[in-house]
Amino acid sequence: MSTEVRTAGKGTGLSRKGLSAGAVGLLGAVVIGVSSIAPAYTLTAALGPTVAEVGVNLPAIFLVGFVPMLLVALGYRELNKAMPDSGTSFTWATRAFGPWIGWMAGWGAIAATIIVLSNLAAVAVDFFYLMLAQLTGNDALADLTLNLPVNILTTLIFIAAACWISYRGMETIKTVQYVLVTFQVIVLAWFAIAAFAHVANGSAFDATPISAEWFNPFAVGSFSAFAAGVSLSIFIYWGWDVCLTMNEEATNPKKTPGRAAGVTIVVIMAIYLIVALATLSFAGVGDGELGAGNPDNQGSIFAALAGPVMGPFAILMSMAVLSSSASSLQSTFVSPARTLLAMGHYDALPAKYGTVSPRYKSPRYATVAAAVAAAGFYVVTRVLSENALWDTITALGMMICFYYGVTALACVWYFRAEAFRGAGNFLSKFLAPLLGGVILLVMFVKTAMDSMDPAYGSGSEVGGIGMVFILGIGVLLLGAVLMGIQYRRNPGFFKGAGLRKGTSQDAFDDVLTD
Repeated sequence: MSTEVRTAGKGTGLSRKGLSAGAVGLLGAVVIGVSSIAPAYTLTAALGPTVAEVGVNLPAIFLVGFVPMLLVALGYRELNKAMPDSGTSFTWATRAFGPWIGWMAGWGAIAATIIVLSNLAAVAVDFFYLMLAQLTGNDALADLTLNLPVNILTTLIFIAAACWISYRGMETIKTVQYVLVTFQVIVLAWFAIAAFAHVANGSAFDATPISAEWFNPFAVGSFSAFAAGVSLSIFIYWGWDVCLTMNEEATNPKKTPGRAAGVTIVVIMAIYLIVALATLSFAGVGDGELGAGNPDNQGSIFAALAGPVMGPFAILMSMAVLSSSASSLQSTFVSPARTLLAMGHYDALPAKYGTVSPRYKSPRYATVAAAVAAAGFYVVTRVLSENALWDTITALGMMICFYYGVTALACVWYFRAEAFRGAGNFLSKFLAPLLGGVILLVMFVKTAMDSMDPAYGSGSEVGGIGMVFILGIGVLLLGAVLMGIQYRRNPGFFKGAGLRKGTSQDAFDDVLTD
């Protein structure tokens, strides 16, 4: 472990990792945050399933999903001000609750991002071959993604390329993301404007006037449908916390990451609402040929609607989803690599995870390890069953709710001694993270209970228990097993030898020392 420890922190154990300080400003952090969320990819994958759960109340669910994200983001901001550490959830939960809960919070964040990395690569491959088919006019090229060896090989190439860019550090990451994020946002705006134009001139498939009822969350038919919709909406907002994992590389580590996270969430909410309203207005929620409620359209809503909405320019949407998934694949590497780096740095994992490239000032072993894990996860699940892959993505919502919820409550507990010193402290250090954390943990429990039903997800089951539950809880239990193994190998971290449990009163100044 590094000998660079805090001199003003009363032995908290926090220290820098050797990353490139001052490499990311506010704009760069927001762009990377938007890239990680991947609005074009997320919308094409999530709009249909969410409509299937809540119908025209899609905008209401997007707004409801935004609320806990905003509440949790306030807690993240306060924790980041106090402890701008790249380990984020792992570091903060360890400081608040101790090493065991901290380790599991870190595992939840890592597992979630590893799963998403494999899925992002798979979606990028699907749209890569679709784009080639559209460019050449050869429809057979789109079917190459169904060829298992070709699909796996192409997916591994995408993962390797994203890993290489991420390994080269923040300057390379920013350059790539500025181009890819700008392109997908422009295309999404084009789609929305074109859809509204069709509605206005009477050429929409199922023109549906926007109604205030669409924004009413109480109009959703049942709590189970509401919970499923919120779980999906939480997934589509997920990824903004990448802004916080770059805190040691930000121009102002205490302020820039928190501000970037807040701006990112607001920008994403605006994009989602505009595109959702445009989609519902143009296609309606019926199960007709182009309806948003048609099961055949729910796997990729833009694949069904891009042609009717954008005409000959539909290929731009394929390119946008490809660029969205590819850019998110690359930027999402930032988060697990830096969490693994912190865990290695503080002896919660083997020391090799805590190494930094002397040339690029980026996580060295951790970045490659994240790529290998994502590649291995994709190959295993894709070979076993495509249903297993997609059920794991559905189970992802449980892991997001788990580690976001734990981190939000860590804010409440860490700042408990000062939470009632003024209205600002009460709101941002107690009330907001408490509400956000409780909401997400309730959603975690509710989703876990519902997913025990085999009908949840793809319908796959083992012994009468739904595959989504088995995969979601199984991944968390795997983390507990790995934690036990690490404890046996190196118990120092778990006995408080490095990063130590404490409160905000234990440190005079929570800036990491050089």
